[in-house]
Amino acid sequence: MKTIGLIGGMSWESTAEYYRLLNEFTRDRLGGLHSARCVIYSVDFAEIEQLQVQGRWTEAGEALAGAAQSLEAAGADLVLICTNTMHKVADVVAAAVSVPLLHLADATAKAVRASGLRRVGLLGTAFTMEQDFYRGRLEVAGLDVRVPHAEGRGLVHRVIYEELCVGIVRDDSRVAYQKVIDELVAEGAEGVILGCTEIELLIRPEDSPVPIFPTARLHAEAAVDQALRGV
Repeated sequence: MKTIGLIGGMSWESTAEYYRLLNEFTRDRLGGLHSARCVIYSVDFAEIEQLQVQGRWTEAGEALAGAAQSLEAAGADLVLICTNTMHKVADVVAAAVSVPLLHLADATAKAVRASGLRRVGLLGTAFTMEQDFYRGRLEVAGLDVRVPHAEGRGLVHRVIYEELCVGIVRDDSRVAYQKVIDELVAEGAEGVILGCTEIELLIRPEDSPVPIFPTARLHAEAAVDQALRGV
C-alpha cells in the first residue's frame, strides 16, 4: 500500500474522522491487522480561518503548499486536502508537489454519477456554496448543483464554524439542517452533498429524505483505493 498524505486540522474534528475512515477502509479491504499507511500535517485552523475571512487566499495557498511539500518529503505518495473549502487553493497545492493530489470534488462527483443521480443540493461553508471553485468543478463533471437560499446558507455556515468545528453537535442544529435539506428537495434535488467534512458529524443518512453524499467518507475511500492500486 502506498502512503497517503493528509493536510488536516481544518478542523481537526473532521481530520480525526479521516484517520478513522482510512484505517477502516484499509482493514475492510486487506483484513486482519492491516491499517493505512499515512502521514498527517495538521495546521493551526485559527490561522487559516483568518486568512479565509480576510480573503488572503494566496497566503493560505502558500501555507497548504508548504504542508504538502512536507508530506511528500515524509514519504507521501499522494496528498489529500482534508477540507472542501480549502480546495479553493487546490491548484496551488498540486503544483507544489510531484505526487498526485486527489481532489475531493472529483471523488464526490464520481460517487454521485455512480448513483445515477445528477441534480444535487450542496451544503458547505459560504465559500464552498457561493464560489465557483467547488460548484464549478462538480458542474463540469455533469452535475446540476443547487444551493440553499441566503438564509439557509447563513445558517449552514454558522453551524459549521461555531459548533461543528469545535466539537459541538446539537439536535436543534440537526433539525435546522433538515429543514434546509427539505427545501432543496422541494426544489428538485435528488440527493444532497455534505460539502463540508464536519457536516458528517451532524447529518446521517436517516436525517435526509434523499441520498446524502458524505464527502470525507468518499474522499477517504477513494484515497485507499488509489493507494492500494499503487497510485
